[in-house]
Amino acid sequence: MQEPDALAKTNRINLLFDFYEPLLTEKQRTFLKYYFHDDYTLGEIAAEFEVSRQAVYEHIKRAESVLESYEHKLRLLARHEAAADLLSRLDAVAESLAGQDDVVCELRTISRRLKEIDGA
Repeated sequence: MQEPDALAKTNRINLLFDFYEPLLTEKQRTFLKYYFHDDYTLGEIAAEFEVSRQAVYEHIKRAESVLESYEHKLRLLARHEAAADLLSRLDAVAESLAGQDDVVCELRTISRRLKEIDGA
């Protein structure tokens, strides 16, 4: 896998992990944290937990598959990204309305409240 693809995959898994972490098993959470958050190698994780590299690899692959399955069904990440995009567009429109302070103020209020709802 090329470096940009690896970085994109890591970012996606980390985002999915943020949404679906409670739905994973303890071992899946632990191995994903070590591998994707802490940048441990398969060998380092295997040594830490006294299991084979293959076992670690299989747990990580299974956890990735589970995360993607949850996203396919629940679409939480997709909805979050769509909302973030719309908020960004709303902010851009507000900026383009220079001189219309009442409209800009209302748009910024809406944007701020939507961000609070989304937890952004």
